[in-house]
Amino acid sequence: MSSAAIASWIVGPILLVMTLLFILRIVLTWYPQVELNKLPWNLIAWPTEPFLIPTRKLIPPLGGVDITPILWVGIFSLLRELLLGQQGIITMMM
Repeated sequence: MSSAAIASWIVGPILLVMTLLFILRIVLTWYPQVELNKLPWNLIAWPTEPFLIPTRKLIPPLGGVDITPILWVGIFSLLRELLLGQQGIITMMM
């Protein structure tokens, strides 16, 4: 098995899981009563918060709406496509 194939087996699921976590984080913003410090919600907040904190410093909430999770869904989707898409870098190396 080539190193590119191994990389795709590792990178693909990580990017997919992070995209799904950010989508769940977007859904959780619709429910302000949810406490992100308690289970099971902290399983969503814990891996996403390190990305959101610095991004919120650059892009403050617009009209009280935090758009940074939406930005990260786009970033992780773009990375997945660039690396593992039909003509992605890792895909072309296999």
